[in-house]
Amino acid sequence: MAVYTEVSFDEASSLIQRLDLGQLQSMQGCPGGIENTNYFVTTDQGEFVLTLFERLSFEQLPFYLGLMKHLASRGIPVPDPAADGSGTYLHTLKGKPATVVNRLSGSSALVPTAAHCAAVGAMLARMHLQALDFDLCQPNMRGLSWWSATAALVLPHLDAGQSALIQSELAYQNHVARSAHYAALPRGAIHADLFRDNVLFDSAAAPSEDNPPPRLSGFFDFYFAGVDNWLFDIAVCLNDWCVDLESGVGDGGRTDSFLAAYDAVRKLTASERALLPAMLRAGALRFWISRLWDFHLPREASMLKAHDPAHFERVLRQRLAPTVTL
Repeated sequence: MAVYTEVSFDEASSLIQRLDLGQLQSMQGCPGGIENTNYFVTTDQGEFVLTLFERLSFEQLPFYLGLMKHLASRGIPVPDPAADGSGTYLHTLKGKPATVVNRLSGSSALVPTAAHCAAVGAMLARMHLQALDFDLCQPNMRGLSWWSATAALVLPHLDAGQSALIQSELAYQNHVARSAHYAALPRGAIHADLFRDNVLFDSAAAPSEDNPPPRLSGFFDFYFAGVDNWLFDIAVCLNDWCVDLESGVGDGGRTDSFLAAYDAVRKLTASERALLPAMLRAGALRFWISRLWDFHLPREASMLKAHDPAHFERVLRQRLAPTVTL
């Protein structure tokens, strides 16, 4: 989240009233994230999030918003886009696509335990299965072709060792994508960005005698979602939820908890088991490249802090000698 486009109180109030969400009482720009303009808004009917889309087009957005609407109707705790009187939940504000969703309860578990990881794994499997009959299709816009195109833009900013690593890993991932195991991977709608700060728990505290196991209260920020292999979604999660943030080293206990909980809801296939190490590398490469892009070629925003790209360089280097098994 960030603020690229300033929205006045009156402008936001007009949209909120058109959606029959009550009288706007307050609004505050959201400082986290880097893709869209976001405001927390409070009305006399509740709390919501107003989003203006800075990169996504009117043509792309029905997939993201429709997926959220579909999952919400199936009992997956995700933001539910608010519709106007004609049933439309994609709106226009300041000449840009916009939507308003309910603000989910809870807080993020930024220092997750094995129990938090298990809750995310189980809910991710449920989400994958519930999205199987979602009838819109849009590819993962930050997939392999995007990695290659964006790498060309950031390579001039890197040292020789970093450039060599990115180019060799891109070659490896293209090789994997042509394999029979890759072709056999189960596919469907994926979140593709399910980091610790995109998941909420009613209590983010570590479970103990005094604290019950965490209850997951929401997945949000679906604006990198697309149709891709489910294993990539799992790998993105493992590279954030189940690694040490300082070193990038994987945590075996949290990894096992996540995978066991996912597998209990949807059994992993032989191809997924075979390609997990490769997808862990793919997930690390994708976010290293995107963070390099945001860091070296930033956009202007009134509230923006780019993520450190060095973290996913460390994760990728750790994943080059994988020890994770299913």
